[in-house]
Amino acid sequence: MYKIKKIMIVGGGTSGWMTAAALAKFLIPHGIDIELIESSAISSVGVGEATIPHIRVFNDMLGIDENEFIRETGATYKLAIRFDGWGEKNSSYFHPFGVSGFPINGIDFHHYWLRLKQEAEVSEYGAYSFAAVAANLKRFGYPASNPNSPAHDFSYAFHIDASKYASFLKSRALAAGVTYIDGKVTEVTRDKEGAINAVQLDSGEFFVADFFIDCSGFRSLLLGESLGVEFESWAKWLPCDSAYAVPSEALSSPPSYTLSSAQLSGWQWRIPLQHRTGNGLVFSSSHQTNESALSTLLGNVSEPITADPKLLRFEAGKRKQSWEKNCVAIGLSAGFLEPLESTSLYLVQVAVQKFLELFSCEAAIGTTEMNAFNYLINIEYERIRDFLVLHYYANNRKDSDFWADCREVAIPSSLEEKLEIFRCGAGVVEYRHGLFMPASWLAVYLGQGVVPVTYDPRLKKMPLGKMKAFLAQVEWDVQRAVERYESHSLFVLRANSKASGAYPPASMSLYGAPR
Repeated sequence: MYKIKKIMIVGGGTSGWMTAAALAKFLIPHGIDIELIESSAISSVGVGEATIPHIRVFNDMLGIDENEFIRETGATYKLAIRFDGWGEKNSSYFHPFGVSGFPINGIDFHHYWLRLKQEAEVSEYGAYSFAAVAANLKRFGYPASNPNSPAHDFSYAFHIDASKYASFLKSRALAAGVTYIDGKVTEVTRDKEGAINAVQLDSGEFFVADFFIDCSGFRSLLLGESLGVEFESWAKWLPCDSAYAVPSEALSSPPSYTLSSAQLSGWQWRIPLQHRTGNGLVFSSSHQTNESALSTLLGNVSEPITADPKLLRFEAGKRKQSWEKNCVAIGLSAGFLEPLESTSLYLVQVAVQKFLELFSCEAAIGTTEMNAFNYLINIEYERIRDFLVLHYYANNRKDSDFWADCREVAIPSSLEEKLEIFRCGAGVVEYRHGLFMPASWLAVYLGQGVVPVTYDPRLKKMPLGKMKAFLAQVEWDVQRAVERYESHSLFVLRANSKASGAYPPASMSLYGAPR
């Protein structure tokens, strides 16, 4: 059991300063000291520029005005991710932050779509999603208040400059009372029970604390190196182990979506910010050389590059537990799942929120809290893992060994069960815990050609003409609603001009954000 009066965060970057800002707001007022050690000589990885709607919940929790956030981070809005070439080489679909259609008579919309897919002609599934259509047309606006509007059931996120976000949070954390220490940790000391009791810097100084949070990045200095918590590799399911990243000039008309384009041995991202564009190629070094990967990346960047490309090496997976003794790892020190679905900052956020939920300013914390935290965080990682693996596994590309290898892998049993349920009866498994909800799974299933053999049998009696008319009306309503929204570029300009302003409640999310 640990009675905590001082918490030491080792490492800065986005994960460190997200953690520090949250702990400062909720723990410093109760007499808990928060210190953060960061070496100004070590640069952070700086990826994770695309987010999901949960980031709004985190910012709201800290009392951050959304328009100020837009200005300070050079952000643009995000309604979806567009996936090019993932199912078939020339295919394209959207994973929107919203639903397609709506249930009728207790039957989910995708069953109606599936019947028309089998027996007639039907538009692509995303044509019935406001968020997908708006993203495709580079439109943006806040969700409609009218629950009957097609523009009601969606949420939004942002494309941000991760370094600027870290600096923004750092200033807030320091103002709230966090103690900042510039230095490099060279040694970690432990007590007779194996718990960490102090860290030593390259200056020779020792700093003690009751509890430590490891935000040291891939190295996992505290949880991995000092406490010896093993790394669980998921490379057999997520084979990409390298990435080149390079910025380029800003797009003249930035879209309200992240672009993920499948390549011969991985995939390329494009993230539009106000002041630049983030580009990168995630690839498998077993299937492509560095030189070939860099050539692929630069050959698909449309704007002039503004800095030298950076090469990152990684291994997909996580530590077997994120909390051991008096140390919690948050961010890359706990695990890494490639940025395919923009989940990096979400995993930081959910770890911080779970820690705060389990923390007691009055009583000691110990094994009970540790076990609960590890259970919940493991679920988050595993269910995101399954969702990412689905993208690679459900492909029909015939142009490279990489994609053939992805199709032939023995996927996790948990994903196999989900796929079997969907293939046999179009059912989508929904859990209490975990990130992605049915709308997300449906977007990827149907976007990549995973089509069930049947649909809800109650629809067999519905006249086909009536069903066609129903879906045509839904599609028309979505198009008309999108046309009433303004361009994404104009909306960003107006957000920048506001000192503060009204925006939707952060709790508005279709993806399990706390309410």
